[in-house]
Amino acid sequence: MSDAAPVSSPLYKANIRSGRIIIWTLLFIGGIMMISPLAFMFATSFKTADQVYDLRLIPAAPTLSNYIAVLADGRFMRWFFNSMLVATIVTVSNCFFDSLVGYTLAKFDFRGRQFVFIAILSTLMIPTEMLVIPWYLMSSQLGWLDSYWGIMFPGMMTAFGTFLMKQFFEGVPNDFLEAARVDGLNEFQIWWKVAMPLVTPALSALAIFTFLGNWTAFFWPLIVTTSKELYTLPVGLSSFAVEQQIQWEMIMTGAAIATIPTLIVFIVLQRYIVRGVMLAGLKG
Repeated sequence: MSDAAPVSSPLYKANIRSGRIIIWTLLFIGGIMMISPLAFMFATSFKTADQVYDLRLIPAAPTLSNYIAVLADGRFMRWFFNSMLVATIVTVSNCFFDSLVGYTLAKFDFRGRQFVFIAILSTLMIPTEMLVIPWYLMSSQLGWLDSYWGIMFPGMMTAFGTFLMKQFFEGVPNDFLEAARVDGLNEFQIWWKVAMPLVTPALSALAIFTFLGNWTAFFWPLIVTTSKELYTLPVGLSSFAVEQQIQWEMIMTGAAIATIPTLIVFIVLQRYIVRGVMLAGLKG
């Protein structure tokens, strides 16, 4: 006879309960470790200069003076506007062009289609650091250095977005598209009115990832911009940190304000992020 405990036995249930307790404990500890720096950042933003090195999460005398001072600084608001403008335009561009190319590769049979798709995917294997010099030379030749276009053009269309949208468009039934053609719609109308509504989860996930990626982008905006008026928020905060190297409470306040939009995106659109990641894994 087997020595294993029956599924309904108290010993089996106790083992399951112990395993769950261990898993949840580890997850709780990991969550605390991940959240602690964020919590400390927000706590420090409400502290005065003499309380900065006090590690308590609840300040003894919380104040909003740091936020008032940072928001009153015209440079910070300009950096915030630059990041919002760049992230929004690049996100819209990605959703439009990536989905259009993905639809073409998924639903049109033409010579060289697989070669084009493989060529697009191959760019994912090239490190960003290797692309910086070609991007910079292209920006210089086109006169885009130290401009919004110079910041935005490398991310206006991405291989990841094209791959993601292609995989989802392949799941759109061809019968729907043929019915739309019979009704007299042209190919652009079919893509926009028939196919796009059927891939909303993928489009939402692409928009979220693109916005967050461009909101936090640092390396390329740092290289292509020289005027402080064109700094994005991460680049501006780095220079702000140098200028305010002793005033840690001001630095933490700026970082906290910069984090708020990303937190709002995650809180409001969390289900789309999780669903998009899951579906992308299944489609891939």
